[in-house]
Amino acid sequence: MPEHPSSARVSLDRLFELTEVLGAMMQRGVAERGLTIARAGVLWALFHEGPMTQRSLAGLLGVTPRNVTGLLDALQEDGLVLREAHPTDRRATLVSLTGRGRQVTAELSGGRDELAAVLFADMPAGQLADFTSSLARVTERLKAVDPTSHG
Repeated sequence: MPEHPSSARVSLDRLFELTEVLGAMMQRGVAERGLTIARAGVLWALFHEGPMTQRSLAGLLGVTPRNVTGLLDALQEDGLVLREAHPTDRRATLVSLTGRGRQVTAELSGGRDELAAVLFADMPAGQLADFTSSLARVTERLKAVDPTSHG
């Protein structure tokens, strides 16, 4: 236990509260665009990493290839992703965002940027750096406690 166990408990309670509030906001934000959190995760991965095989995408997201196939079926039906034969590996399928998929992810990214500006606008740079460092440390410790977590 840390030197100040009651402070650690209060901090953990704040983290739980934060995850509830952010989770609800994310859920609403993606639902407004006709998505689920899982489907938005696929789009976000493709937005940041670029086109990739279904197998690579499944590995990145920490889901089974079968699960990613279901997510991609729905996203392709909505016109957000495109699946094509891989140019050099005929056994693989390459997944990429469509123009509409890039637009939706750009909107999600813009919403994230607006929220960041509102939350941290008046926080001094040093305090924000300390906060970011503390969050990174807590995240790494959580990943060590639960090695099955990803992201």
